[in-house]
Amino acid sequence: MTYFIIIISAIFVNNIVLSQFLGICPFLGVSKKISTGIGMTGAVTFVMVIATIVTYFIQEFILEKFGITYLQTISFILVIAALVQLVEIVLKKVSPPLYQALGVFLPLITTNCAILGVAIMTVSRDYNLIEAVIFSASSAVGFGLALITFAGIREQLDLVNVPKGMQGAPIALVVAGLLAMAFMGFAGLV
Repeated sequence: MTYFIIIISAIFVNNIVLSQFLGICPFLGVSKKISTGIGMTGAVTFVMVIATIVTYFIQEFILEKFGITYLQTISFILVIAALVQLVEIVLKKVSPPLYQALGVFLPLITTNCAILGVAIMTVSRDYNLIEAVIFSASSAVGFGLALITFAGIREQLDLVNVPKGMQGAPIALVVAGLLAMAFMGFAGLV
């Protein structure tokens, strides 16, 4: 039952983007097309889950063991940066069009506060390894759900007449706010 609560909470109730406002840069920047949203979701999911596993072991067996937990943030950032470099190399070889589509936002995963936030939350919530992996995967799914839904709405907005003063970023922020309010409907669920 605990795992179910973690999953539902991370995807819907405490959505990393819409409830906790982490990962806003890729959420707004890569959400113009569903295809790039799916690619970013895959990259963020991979980095988030692997980073959570690696940072869990670093926290458990190095930082706490030697009493140097004050190095948590910098060590977690280094792990995330290394993983993003790995994803970048793989995407460049495997899918050059996706690599080009993600553009500057792929290196920005390094500084994506959603990934660092999830890694820190798993430690601060005292999750064991299985709970940490479930939480990070569910948070990534929640991130992807919000990103792909938002991308679909933005693609539809390109097909309608939007007043000139609301085109671009203003309408995107209004839609993001409405999407966040829609996800607030799940607040009493868990």
